[in-house]
Amino acid sequence: METNTLTPLMQRFISHFGEMGSRWGINRTVGQIYALLYICGRPLNADEIAEYLSFSRSNVSMGLKELQSWRLVKLLHRPNDRREYFEPPGDIWDIFKALLEERRRREIEPTLSMLRDALLEQPNGPGDRETQKRMRDMYELIELSSSWFDDVQRLSPETLVSLMKMGSKVKKLLDVREKFRFGAPRAEAAADNAADAPATPGAPDKE
Repeated sequence: METNTLTPLMQRFISHFGEMGSRWGINRTVGQIYALLYICGRPLNADEIAEYLSFSRSNVSMGLKELQSWRLVKLLHRPNDRREYFEPPGDIWDIFKALLEERRRREIEPTLSMLRDALLEQPNGPGDRETQKRMRDMYELIELSSSWFDDVQRLSPETLVSLMKMGSKVKKLLDVREKFRFGAPRAEAAADNAADAPATPGAPDKE
């Protein structure tokens, strides 16, 4: 990538991330800064970012702080250079995990905390009891999803890719498990019934 030069393809990518930023909970400037750092292929300092994107130095500084709070950029220093340089994590899976983890910290954990507190309160009548029942359903689902996310975070990128590629095969495996789970009691019951059934008159006894 030539110094301070963006191709039309790069500009389109950066512009799209700016538009999507607001949908992900970050502003347009932050989204564009991140997109630039991602496609650039080398660490950039704040002055370079400002020149690439025609942003003010103050807007770039605020955007970089926001990206650092999301753990989406790393701060670097170079020998004999007092300026700070920034780059995204090298592995796309690290970026993906950081995004999910930060969204959970900002959005899911406060909701779980509120639900825990609400479920500990003494209900004041049938209305509160019904409300708590619905809250408990929500809490259990979110808690289950959060536990699943913890398990996924511990998987290697290779394992994650394999898991995603399985697609509908996972459902088929679960269906087979369900058939075995529900089929076993029926088979045992059939065997018990056969053992308890009266012997057919005239039939020889089995040794």
